[in-house]
Amino acid sequence: MTDADLQAVWLTLRLAAASTLALLLVGTPLAWWLARARGQLRNAVGALVTLPLILPPTVLGFYLLVLLGPQGPLGKLTQAAGLGLLPFTFAGLVAASVIYSLPFVVQPLQQAFEAIGEHPLEAAATLRAGPWDSFFSVVVPLARPGFVTGAVLAFAHTIGEFGVVLMIGGNIPGKTQVLSMVVYDHVEALEYGQAHWLAGGMLAFSFAVLLAVNLLKRERA
Repeated sequence: MTDADLQAVWLTLRLAAASTLALLLVGTPLAWWLARARGQLRNAVGALVTLPLILPPTVLGFYLLVLLGPQGPLGKLTQAAGLGLLPFTFAGLVAASVIYSLPFVVQPLQQAFEAIGEHPLEAAATLRAGPWDSFFSVVVPLARPGFVTGAVLAFAHTIGEFGVVLMIGGNIPGKTQVLSMVVYDHVEALEYGQAHWLAGGMLAFSFAVLLAVNLLKRERA
């Protein structure tokens, strides 16, 4: 692999790690609320969270670009806060990846929270455990497989992103050029040998992730 390839691999790993951490921080309270809320608002929020699963990545990336651009509402907000503009930056890639991979964290966590039921929380309440204590002492340990599944899927999904990161980050070497874009560049230049190495590594990684998730589900069953 060339230095540019190695640089893209490192950038992709950094992006996947940062996005996974942000997704767990954002997705955990959201999944907890979805698991316990009732009514039409829950259905609407659930549909909004699931939307990236069926929406074309380029469409999602385009609207993120508009929202985060200099004339977009979020872009004006980030500029007013002194953060500058997020498009074509690493921070913009993280923001786009969090939105694009949100259902891969929220859905496993929501299912894990719903499977716990009310009885463990009621038992914790009888022992005078507060809401925070009950969540971290009872819910989090019982929902551990959901956290593991969500984190693994989010990390792997971010590794393979293309359309969203291309729209929001461009293809700037050393700054926003991730692994999937390098593969595309090699194919476009008819450098199939180098593309095979990178694409084959991503294929093996994706297979290993899916195998690990299936084994985890089997163990839980």
